[in-house]
Amino acid sequence: MGDDRDVVLANRALLEPITGAVQFMNQTHGDSFEIVSSLIEIDPTCDALITTTPGLALGVLTADCIPLLLSSSGVVAAVHVGRAGLVNGVAVKVIHQMRQLGAGSIHAQLGPSICGKCYEVPEALADQVLTTHPAAFTLTRDATPALDLPKALIADLVSEGVTYEASTICTLEDSEYFSYRRHNITGRSAGVIWL
Repeated sequence: MGDDRDVVLANRALLEPITGAVQFMNQTHGDSFEIVSSLIEIDPTCDALITTTPGLALGVLTADCIPLLLSSSGVVAAVHVGRAGLVNGVAVKVIHQMRQLGAGSIHAQLGPSICGKCYEVPEALADQVLTTHPAAFTLTRDATPALDLPKALIADLVSEGVTYEASTICTLEDSEYFSYRRHNITGRSAGVIWL
């Protein structure tokens, strides 16, 4: 909503010399994923893409949520993890599917996202998330309820035996990144992975 299609296509074309054509998805804050083996003309509606096809780049778009890129020797995935995605376990589901496709050791890269000190939420919502993800507990700088989604996602990854590296950049605090909370309009950053 609010995007200029021509600008979006031009920006995506800037990636192609580096990545080749990129398969994006129509993200919904759900827990579904698609296994893709070639480019699909209409972006699949899901929150994660998985491939075993060398050279097929997968993209995830975020503007405060966590862009999660998962890699192994023969399987890669791009995952959109926000609060809903954390709670519904989309990352863990993708890890299990990657292993079914033959992935051995899996490494995760967490891109820039909103930090716990900036992700203020109503107390009831915080309590709801903390029942399944206690590692998300944090407070804002003003001591109001907040959620640390990267910390909770890392706890999930570690419990699955996945190694990780995580950006410390907060999309709300760093004006170089899109933040839905800061701009309250369209605009996204992309995370891309390929074999």
